[in-house]
Amino acid sequence: MKPYRLKRGDTIGIVAPAGPVDSDRLARATPFFEAMGLHVTYGATIDEWHGYLEGTDDQRVADIHHMISDTSVRAIMFARGGYGSARLADKIDYELISRHPKIIWGYSDITYMHTAIRQWTGLTTFHGPMPASDVADEAFDPLSARMFRQLFAPETLHYTEDVSPLTVLAPGEADGALVGGNVSVLASTLGTDYDIDTNGKLLLLEDIGEAPYRIDSMLNQLRLAGKLDAAAGIIVGDFADAKPTHEPSLSLEQVLADHLSDLPCPVMAGFKIGHCFPHFSVPLGARAFLSTTRKRLTIEPGVQ
Repeated sequence: MKPYRLKRGDTIGIVAPAGPVDSDRLARATPFFEAMGLHVTYGATIDEWHGYLEGTDDQRVADIHHMISDTSVRAIMFARGGYGSARLADKIDYELISRHPKIIWGYSDITYMHTAIRQWTGLTTFHGPMPASDVADEAFDPLSARMFRQLFAPETLHYTEDVSPLTVLAPGEADGALVGGNVSVLASTLGTDYDIDTNGKLLLLEDIGEAPYRIDSMLNQLRLAGKLDAAAGIIVGDFADAKPTHEPSLSLEQVLADHLSDLPCPVMAGFKIGHCFPHFSVPLGARAFLSTTRKRLTIEPGVQ
């Protein structure tokens, strides 16, 4: 199920299902969306603080439900990640989302929302830079900005080495629905009703601020749960600030090779997808094709 595309004059709703939002950063991001011809409205709790959360669970889920049911709102942008999306997974009205399928956009901690919504409704959602954490950043670049165009018309995406150098960890070709996102969040879904389904899928992996031993631990957990072997292919995105916290340490490259290079599916690394600039935005749930021979990832449109 693909959401309907945006058009100039549409309204987007910005809510925060996880960490609290810096209102100044959010204000700096708003003109970016207005320049695309969009109107912006905010969730009722956008200025709320509840410890490390943007308001209470009930407040945050009410914001999401309001934006979903409001027929004047054509897309939902999550303001930032942080932590807290998983606390809402069993409170979301998935039938409501099925009745009002619309664009849902974010990443990082939002991986939990992407996974739950896709697996409970079949809706394609979008892994892309968020208003308060990325669009407002001084490093926000033209390519990251252009990726929002895929919301206005069905567009097949092509990722090649024109974007960034790519490294083959395991050769081959594969196609399947693109799933995944933040590794630490994916690991936290295991054993729950929102357990990531990787069977026959192209699995995207990315993270930020995790030392190599932590990435090792999380990839090992996914391996032992059968999630890596089940995948049709693996796309290794950006692992920002993956610095050892003590020495000696394995490098990030060694950890990735240990867990991914012997898999019976194509694996390619170096994709600028994640906590990075440029940030290549992708529709999760859309069908994609990965070729290590051509060093290309092709993804079908995420909107209709």
